[in-house]
Amino acid sequence: MKPQFASCLLACTLFLLTCATALRAAEAPSYRVEYSVGFLPASGEATVTIRIEPGTGRAQRLRFSIDGERHRGFSGDGEISRKGDKLTWRPGKGPAELRYRYRVNRERSDGEFDARMTADWALFRADRLIPSVAVIAPDAAVAKATLRFVLPDGWSGVETAYLINDAKTAYPINNPGRRFQRPLGWLLVGDIGARREQLDDMQVAVAAPKGDALRRNDVLAVMNTVVPEMRNAFDRLPAKVLIVGAGDPMWRGGLSGPGSLFLHADRPLISENGSSTLIHELVHVVTGIRGAADDDWIAEGVAEFYSIELLRRSGLLSESRADRAFAWMRSHGRKVKTLYAKRSYGRRTARAVTLLHELDLEVRQRSKQKRDIDDLIRPLVGTGRISTDDLRESAEKLLGAPSKVLQGAVLQ
Repeated sequence: MKPQFASCLLACTLFLLTCATALRAAEAPSYRVEYSVGFLPASGEATVTIRIEPGTGRAQRLRFSIDGERHRGFSGDGEISRKGDKLTWRPGKGPAELRYRYRVNRERSDGEFDARMTADWALFRADRLIPSVAVIAPDAAVAKATLRFVLPDGWSGVETAYLINDAKTAYPINNPGRRFQRPLGWLLVGDIGARREQLDDMQVAVAAPKGDALRRNDVLAVMNTVVPEMRNAFDRLPAKVLIVGAGDPMWRGGLSGPGSLFLHADRPLISENGSSTLIHELVHVVTGIRGAADDDWIAEGVAEFYSIELLRRSGLLSESRADRAFAWMRSHGRKVKTLYAKRSYGRRTARAVTLLHELDLEVRQRSKQKRDIDDLIRPLVGTGRISTDDLRESAEKLLGAPSKVLQGAVLQ
């Protein structure tokens, strides 16, 4: 070997070793968390095991905010203590498990459920199953988590908001911006049927119990038509969206969750007033926009406005029908004096839709048709809780001056 070549090889080797060392140093300490979920249809309960294994980091203390009526029978390794609705687990330095049971059924109102287990299937929210938790982890260690299921005989299907791993045995959990990972969104397991399609770079799964009336292919047809317009509007799509549904006695509406939504099997895909529960909840999922305190009108108004507007843009509503839909909203919300409230629904949301429709017209007119409401909403997508002042600031940046619509009487 020539001296020059040997010297070059040595230099390259040292450089690669330096890069590898720097990369390892840049990685945050981590530990593993595995969630294992089983089901007891006879008692209507799910069984949960949370296993933690230290790696380059560890979790020192986990404090869960539990529902005392639904979470019970806690046991496991390390120290476990409870005070009211707070359960504290100190797993210790080695591998440790926390085990408990969870009552699935939850009656929302008058015999309607937003979580239910039968002999054949279970439908509920993963973030209710695994409650919110505050974690103390030295050196800002992060959790690398997976979700697994142990199914009763006759239960063969599982649908979550997460993409399954290559081995098809577990669901890696990756919720951006969180150091501790826990499963979120809707779950449907059991004797179920599902339809899937890849729309652009987003996987869509539509699932319901077998024999249920949810029209999976109809839902996919609407999604095929609307999703391209949704990407154009918000400039982002999640890797996966799960749409689950079931008929009575489930709650007769739509409910969004992280990466997923529930739709009652009898809900029309396009309502008589020209809006769409499916698209409304999907806008919640894709944008992640939530209203700040007393500003719920923003989240609900944006979702309802775009449920009409995206149907119009995709051709599922004609221009005249979309105009009638916005006119219906204007009439329905005309008596609302203020948009500020902790919860927005019905007439208040209709009034919010009218305001956003007027805001869209204002942006178009003042920009000489070069901009529209998408350009105002897009910077707010994915930022979480939005206030009226945030909306005004986005409008002013876009228009170069305050929005007149956002100074109206309903926002005083």
